[in-house]
Order: sequence, then structure tokens, then C-alpha cells
Amino acid sequence: MNFFMILNGRKVKQLMFILVVSFFTALFLYSQSAANVSVFSTKGGPKAVYKGEKGIALTFDIGWGDEKAAGIIKALEKEGVKSATFFLSGSWAERHPDIVDKIVKQGYEIGSLGYAYEDYTELESSKIRSDILKAQEVFKKLNIKNVKLLRSPTGHFDEKTLKVAESLGLTVVHWSVNSNDWKNPGVNKIVQYTAKAKNGDIILLHASDSARQTAKAIPSIVEELANKGNFIKVSDMIANGKVKTTLIQ
Repeated sequence: MNFFMILNGRKVKQLMFILVVSFFTALFLYSQSAANVSVFSTKGGPKAVYKGEKGIALTFDIGWGDEKAAGIIKALEKEGVKSATFFLSGSWAERHPDIVDKIVKQGYEIGSLGYAYEDYTELESSKIRSDILKAQEVFKKLNIKNVKLLRSPTGHFDEKTLKVAESLGLTVVHWSVNSNDWKNPGVNKIVQYTAKAKNGDIILLHASDSARQTAKAIPSIVEELANKGNFIKVSDMIANGKVKTTLIQ
């Protein structure tokens, strides 16, 4: 009987030891997780807009190329889309002032993709700031005033990027629907991806030369989405309704 009690006592001690170790391990992991969460959910901190309340925003990124942008602008005009937002890299805009002029004359909005189309998560804050300001100078020379929207090149950004953008009076715009058009999956697939959009969504499309099927997809995209909400500029979406914001790594 005594042997039996001693054996169980040892087992109890072992069990207690395991429980204590498990508790402190869980506590450590939780604290690490909480530290990360606090960074991503800081109240009052800078955030990125990725969704609105009303309207559907068609957004087009242009970082390089001189063949596809004009055709996409023409397709939007033909389909009667009067509001869209084009995010341009400063280096591209500098080389294609004629296409930039067409975008402006159609009444479409221009946002910034920075200048050199570099991944901001890999740059120091000072270099991010310099890249954004260099793009802003290009837009000023092209007589494009009040560029207040920024989409981080490559779509990658972090809290550092958001803080720099906020200090320059810019709103970072992400997206809620990705067309994947740059992968050229086929017109039907592009339409299928964008057809998921609802009122308030910001759709990512491209007008760089890598997006070889986007212009052909536009008529069907417009047809699919016309009854879901009005096509509006991102700035109007921000101004006219509630927006959802996030910090995306």
C-alpha cells in the first residue's frame, strides 16, 4: 500500500511539473501573439483602406509598359465607365505623359504607386518617403494636383509604410477583390474573380503590359457588376461613406 502511494505521489509531481511547464509555455506564446496583435490593432494608428460602404471602385495599377493602358482606357470609355482610379508609378508617368493626359481627360482619378516600384517593406522609412515624394514631383510637373491616394508598390506594406504615408497626408489603399489579371488566367477567369465584388468593394486590376487580357474582360466585368453598385472613384468612396481599414503585412 505504501509503495502504491509513493508511486502515485511521483506521478502527481510529474504531472504538476508538466502542467507548470505547459502553462508558462502557453503564456509565453500568448504574450508573443498579443505583442503582434497590438501592433496590428493600435487604436488611432495609421491604417489602409481596403473596402467602403457604397459603390464599386475599379482600380488599375500601372508600373511599366506602353501597350495595354490605352486599350483599357478606351474599353472603359466604350462601356460608359466614367469613374475609375489609376495608380501610377512616377517613373512610368514620367515616360508616358500622353497616356496620363488621356486618363485625366476621361475624368479618371490618379493615385500614386510611388516612383521606382520597389517593395516598401524592404526599404527604410527615409527611402520610402523619398520615393513617394519623387513621384509627387512628377505628378506636379504633369499638372496633376492633389494626389492623396497611395497604393504600396507590389501591394506589400507594413506599419512603417503607413506611418510615412500618413505623415505626407496620403491614404494607403489596398483592395478587397483581386482580379488576378496580371497572371493572364483567361478572360472568363478574370470576370469570374471580379464578379464576386459587392457594394463597397475595391477591385484590383492592372493596366501594365503584363495584363494582356484585361481590356477584353472589361465589357463582361462591367456587365456583371453594373447592378451591384455604381462605379465610383476611391476618393469618393472614402468621402461618402464608412470605410473598412486594416494594417496588412
